[in-house]
Amino acid sequence: MFSITGGKFTLYQSIILYRKFKATHLFTGYEILTGNNVLITNEAGTIIEIIDEKDAGDNIETFSGILTPGLINCHCHLELSHMKGIVPTKTGLVEFVQQVMSKRNGSEEIKFAAMQNAEQELYNSGTVAIGDICNTTDSIFIKQKSKIHFQNFIEVSGFVDAAAEKRFNDAKKVQDEFEIRNSKFKISLSPHAPYSVSKTLFQLLNNETKDQLITIHNQECAAEDELYKTKTGDFLNLYKNFGIDISGFEPTGRSSLQSWFPYFTNNQSVILVHNTFINQDDIEFLQTTNDQRSTTNFCICANANLYIEQKMPPIDLLRKNNCTIVIGTDSYASNWQLNILEEIKTIQQQTSNTIPLQEILQWATINGAKALQLQEKFGSFEKEKQPGVVLIDEIKESNVTSSSSAKRLI
Repeated sequence: MFSITGGKFTLYQSIILYRKFKATHLFTGYEILTGNNVLITNEAGTIIEIIDEKDAGDNIETFSGILTPGLINCHCHLELSHMKGIVPTKTGLVEFVQQVMSKRNGSEEIKFAAMQNAEQELYNSGTVAIGDICNTTDSIFIKQKSKIHFQNFIEVSGFVDAAAEKRFNDAKKVQDEFEIRNSKFKISLSPHAPYSVSKTLFQLLNNETKDQLITIHNQECAAEDELYKTKTGDFLNLYKNFGIDISGFEPTGRSSLQSWFPYFTNNQSVILVHNTFINQDDIEFLQTTNDQRSTTNFCICANANLYIEQKMPPIDLLRKNNCTIVIGTDSYASNWQLNILEEIKTIQQQTSNTIPLQEILQWATINGAKALQLQEKFGSFEKEKQPGVVLIDEIKESNVTSSSSAKRLI
C-alpha cells in the first residue's frame, strides 16, 4: 500500500509549508511499518508521502510511541454529555434506559457546557470523525464550530404502531433543522433499538433511508432477545412503567436481530452497535441475507458495555466470522470518558492482549472511516488524505499500556 521512495526528499524542504513526523512506530491505517519511516504532510495535514529517514532531510519532529491516523468514533451521544456520573454503573440495560429517559433533561447552560467540554476531550485525544446519535437539535451549534467531522444519525423511536407516523415526522423535523443549520455534515434517520421501534416505524424508516447509512443499538442485553422470542423479560416492566401499550406486539420466535434486520431492504449500510448478545446463528443469518445491503459493521463500545451490563461483546466470535469491527465510546451517561484509546486499552485487557494492536488500530481508523463512508479523507496515511496525525505514547513491546495517552499532532 505504501512505498518508501529511494530518492532524496528535496521537493518538500520548506519548513514553513511542510511537516515531517517520525516515531518509534508508524501505523498507516493498515499496518505498523518497521524501519526508519518519516511521514510528510503539508501544514494543513494533507498526506504527501511516507519516506525513509535518510532521504527526509532536516527538521524532522521525533517522538516516542506510535504515529497513527486520527481516530474514528463510530458511536457517541454528544447531547447526553451532561449526564456524566448521573446513572450509576451495573444497573443492567433496562434500568439504565429508564434512568436516562427520566433524568436526561437539564438546563440549556448545563447541557451546552457539558457538550463543549466533551467535544474538546474528543478532539484533544485524537478523534477526527464521529457517528453521533441525535434526538434533539441541542448539539448543532457545537458541531458548527467543531474541527471534528460529525455524521449525524437522527434517532427515531416509538414502539406503538398507532404513533409511528407522528414519531417519524417529529424526527424528520429534527433532521430538517440539522440540514438547514449544519449542512456540511451527512445526516440520516436511524432506528434507536429493536425494543423501541414498532413494525410500522421500521417500515417507514426503510422507505426513507434507501441507499443511506443507518445505525441501531443491537442486542445490548439478553432481555431484547427474550422480548422478540417469547414476549417475556425485563422490557415488559419498562413498558408498564412508562404506560406503553404493547398489546399489538407479536413475538417472532426469533432473536431480536433476526426479527428487525429483514425490514431494511433498500441497500442500506448498517452499523450495529454493542452486539453484546449476538451469537453464531445471528451472524450466519446476516451472512445469508446481507446481499440486499451494501455493508454491515459491528461497533464495539467496550467501556459502556462494562458500565451497564458488566459484559463484553463476543469479539472472538466476530473475528472468527471475519466481521468488520469498529469502535465507539457511547455517551457520558454510560462511560467514564469519551476517548477511543481508552476503549482500545479495555479491549486489550478484556481479551488478555490476544488481539494484535495493528488489528485493533485498524478498527479505530480505516474500518471506522469506511463504516462512516469517510474513507476518502480519513482513516489512513494515503496521499491527498487529511486523516489527522495522532501520537500514542508510553508503548511497551509494540502494545499500548495503562499509562498510554493519545495526543493530536494535527
